[in-house]
Amino acid sequence: MSTTDAVAFWDGVYAARPAADAPQPNVRLTETVAGLPPGDALDLGCGDGGDALWLAGQGWQVTAADISAVAVERLAARARAHGLGDRVIAVRHDLHTSFPPGGFDLICAHYLHTPCDLDRATVLRSAAYALRPGGRLLVVDHGSTAPWSWNQAPDTRYPSPQEVAAGIDLAPETWTVERADAPRRIATGPGGRTAEVTDHVLLIRRTA
Repeated sequence: MSTTDAVAFWDGVYAARPAADAPQPNVRLTETVAGLPPGDALDLGCGDGGDALWLAGQGWQVTAADISAVAVERLAARARAHGLGDRVIAVRHDLHTSFPPGGFDLICAHYLHTPCDLDRATVLRSAAYALRPGGRLLVVDHGSTAPWSWNQAPDTRYPSPQEVAAGIDLAPETWTVERADAPRRIATGPGGRTAEVTDHVLLIRRTA
């Protein structure tokens, strides 16, 4: 799938969703960040912007990147509406071809799954290298398929957190895996539908 097709696909996904005024953050983010001192954060595949807005509300300076111009424009407007325009920089970025510049104390990639061309291991390795010493990379993947997901392929396989960590292939003397597990939760989808889903959670800390 070309970059043009990928942009059209994700613009279509977000344009079809109701534009929520206050999208909610992911629970794996809030439980991970609780107690951490605010710093510079990067949200990869920011989507509706719930994570970026929540982080900004906690005092973080957030760069939020997504391939969809629809998602980016909505997030920028929401940030301004919530008085967080000075804390959220929303940028359209194609991670297949480049990575947002800068150094960060926290980088999160929630559900960075796509039918488009994307070398996730390379993207996540670039994220690890963009961490400052002491910074953390939080990768949260689907471990199961929600009924409302765009991906309903019955043969979909979701790699474990350990497999994702192995694919990133980071030197253990510089990066430490602090968490790699598969918790379950009740998720809420469009129209208030709920379902039990599995998250694959990987948390890596740069130690040097």
